[in-house]
Amino acid sequence: MVWFTVWQALGSTILTITIALPAAYVLGRYRFRGRNLVEALVVVPFVLPTIVVALAFLAILPTHLERGWAPILIAHGFFNVAVVIRIVGTFWASLDPRVGEAAATLGAGPWTRFREITAPLLAPALAAAAAIVFLFSFTSFGIVLVLGGPRYATIEAEIYNQAVRLFDLRAAAVLSLVQLACVVAAVWVATRLERRLTTTRWRSEHDALRRPRTGREKLVVVASLGSLALFLGLPVAVLVERSLAIGGGHGIDAYEALARPTSVLLASPWEAVVNSIVYAAAATAIAVVVGGLAAFAVAGRSGRVQGSDPGTGPKGTRALDTLVLLPLGASAVMLGLGFLIAFDEAPLYFRAAPWIVPVAQALVAIPFVVRIVAPTLRSIDPRQREAAALLGATPGRVLREIDLPIVSRGLAVAAGFAFAISLGEFGATVFLARPDRPTLPVAVFRFLGRPGELNAAQAYALAVVLMAVTVVSVLLVDRIRIRRGGWF
Repeated sequence: MVWFTVWQALGSTILTITIALPAAYVLGRYRFRGRNLVEALVVVPFVLPTIVVALAFLAILPTHLERGWAPILIAHGFFNVAVVIRIVGTFWASLDPRVGEAAATLGAGPWTRFREITAPLLAPALAAAAAIVFLFSFTSFGIVLVLGGPRYATIEAEIYNQAVRLFDLRAAAVLSLVQLACVVAAVWVATRLERRLTTTRWRSEHDALRRPRTGREKLVVVASLGSLALFLGLPVAVLVERSLAIGGGHGIDAYEALARPTSVLLASPWEAVVNSIVYAAAATAIAVVVGGLAAFAVAGRSGRVQGSDPGTGPKGTRALDTLVLLPLGASAVMLGLGFLIAFDEAPLYFRAAPWIVPVAQALVAIPFVVRIVAPTLRSIDPRQREAAALLGATPGRVLREIDLPIVSRGLAVAAGFAFAISLGEFGATVFLARPDRPTLPVAVFRFLGRPGELNAAQAYALAVVLMAVTVVSVLLVDRIRIRRGGWF
């Protein structure tokens, strides 16, 4: 079980990077019409409830591939491709293209330029993205539970089996400790690797991006985005089709039913939409503030000096870097139960407080903010800060004039991810959300748990609404980032 958990996470990470890297290259090098829409659409699979996507894959996969390790890896690639594209693509867009152009002038071919120049410069972003994908695949639950069948189980799925089905809480606790130990080891390796990688020279997207000129470049753009659209679009198309399937035909009956009171929820389905947006906005604000401050501490900006070894740093900084990622290694179910236990008695009886849901969602999103922002901070040349200080700039002005304009790109990506994660968070929210204030994933789960064709269609219709809300929110994030040049 432990071995399967590890190797399927490694396989999922390799597959995800392989699928996402061509699209990350296109989005990081070329400017074309609809580019911002593409960046928003790739995030949609990342926030879908796992149970819904698992059912979609069961509907499109051949019978002999419905259960096993292959559909698990494919589904993990479907979910996590946005992580690589958004992180690596944003990082790629900020690399100075003149270095590669100079190498090409000297006779270096495309593969040589990528191996000797681009890959080392992209290494920090690839390490950060790979660490996130690995942790998500390592702690995957819904996908493995539905697509793995009885033969394949990860540590997370076994924790559920021991705690819920066999009522063996001691075994579940032991497995939870094993999972946390594995996550700590993975985070430690990833952070050590990331600290020893090459720093990068940042440029604005306006300088780095250009329109594809030659026929070969246009073919690369079309082929990369076309294959990605087919991979991501087919399961999404199945979800839309299922939301319209009523009886022997298709219609909008399920969407019309969302406006009517239902016995499945104590609130209307549209109230669940509003609840999700409000909770996600609050969770994003908490995650960006707390995660941004933690990223500054993790990056060790005060402890790094010119000429020092980037692999070294204060032990407290390395410990904090590991600590902030621990929520990724803990089961979302464990987090939800932990909140219920911790805040179930006076004077800390807060289980019914409306703020407990965004706090729990922020706890899940904070590690992503740190892992996205910290590599950006480490890429800043400390000589820029030293020169500003010598010219009389106060620490606050150095932060405002040097650090924040550069890190704003990472914060923009982190905020988009935090909002998307909060929208789709289910494991902890299902324990904490009040019955009269459900979120979209909780509403989808409750509709799927009720028999009846209309209930199933309404579940898929709410999943489609969740996709639409995600696309709009990410587009707004990108528009703010582009117009203001960042968040600050």
